Amino acid sequence: MRVLVVGAGGVGGYFGGRLLEKGEDITFLVRERRKKQLEEHGLVIRSVHGDVVLTPKTLVNGEKAEPFDVVIFSNKAYHLQEAIRDAKPYVGKTTMILPLLNGMAHMEVLWSEFGKENVLGGLCFIETTLAPDGTIVQSSPSHDVRFGEWSGEVTERIQALHNLFSNCNARFRLSEHIVTDMWHKYLFIATMSGVTTLFRAPMGPVRSGEYGQEILFALLKEIAAIMRAHGAPIADDIEEKQLVQMNEMSPEMKSSMQRDMEKGHMVEADHLQGYLLQLAKQYQIDAPLLKAVYHHLKLYEQQRG
Repeated sequence: MRVLVVGAGGVGGYFGGRLLEKGEDITFLVRERRKKQLEEHGLVIRSVHGDVVLTPKTLVNGEKAEPFDVVIFSNKAYHLQEAIRDAKPYVGKTTMILPLLNGMAHMEVLWSEFGKENVLGGLCFIETTLAPDGTIVQSSPSHDVRFGEWSGEVTERIQALHNLFSNCNARFRLSEHIVTDMWHKYLFIATMSGVTTLFRAPMGPVRSGEYGQEILFALLKEIAAIMRAHGAPIADDIEEKQLVQMNEMSPEMKSSMQRDMEKGHMVEADHLQGYLLQLAKQYQIDAPLLKAVYHHLKLYEQQRG
């Protein structure tokens, strides 16, 4: 199978690189600057799971190529429309679209652009950063992808994708309940990114002190209530389970949104917390903590210009 990875940053570059390392037919759709980096230095991964330097195939927008069997979207949500525009020429009638973005708002956009039958469910757990020289630095035990049919069926095409991902130096897992998995991750990442950006601190300081646990659990409950009102198939005890997970995290752990803020980069405020507040308004649910998080993120966006 021929796979096109949209972007070669921390997420797409890492997972696409691991598939390339395995020997799969991987091409990266990149900008001219990134193409030049890859031609000069290769695709460089420095990871707790092993370092590797690879020679990748690349495409830049406008170059000719036949439609791919799989297109993986690994970009930030605020680049989604641009990524779709660039990838569309390489998508055929049977191309599988695998998104690895955070949240859920992107699914309706992808369904509209490519057809609901062609878009799989997907998510990833990884901590990576892209160094100024283009090196992908991966520092956490987690380097996981989950994927599956929206219906939960194990179809012939999803089994073929499972075979493609097998025996790779990253954990790709076929899920028969990918919708629940995606909502659960959304709850976790919206809460974690919310508190770490609001308090400008990693998880250790956030969860300690007199009110740390109370704030964490209250935000989890606010977001979960919005999701349940929307009909999301989340577990009854997911708030308690995720609070345990957050308390087990390394004290130094930061959310990717917090790291983006520290670098002065764009953040996914509208795609994550903003989308949840739209749902809260639709279902007449008050979410004061989530409003505080979102207001802080929008102030940051205004200050960065």
